[in-house]
Amino acid sequence: MAKGHRSQIKRERNAKKDTRPSAKLSYARVSVQKACFVLDAIRGKDVETALGIVTYNPRYASTLIEKLLKSARANAEYLYSIDPEKYPNPNNLYVAECYANKGPTMKRIRPRAQGRAYRIEKRMSHITIVLDER
Repeated sequence: MAKGHRSQIKRERNAKKDTRPSAKLSYARVSVQKACFVLDAIRGKDVETALGIVTYNPRYASTLIEKLLKSARANAEYLYSIDPEKYPNPNNLYVAECYANKGPTMKRIRPRAQGRAYRIEKRMSHITIVLDER
């Protein structure tokens, strides 16, 4: 068992902040499974290659991820301009982490024959991209 009070343990855990540039899109109207097809294609690639992949990918999730990738790159440039020693150089960045977590699901009803109703689930996801220097 961990030593210390629960609030102290939480405080220590939250003190370790990730300083890598990142971007997060919450409540994206795409399911996790469909977003992961695109995220798997860009994981580990450098930013320019990843942008080329998502630009010419026909999936709907790729348009969302393209904007998110550009946002993460802009965040890296901003952080580097503030403190060049602490943050990575935006010229040699790569996609260190990218993942999609499950968001809330909107439930809708579809009328069917003989008075029945089928449930339609419109899934959402939270997509995160973290960049790092190679």
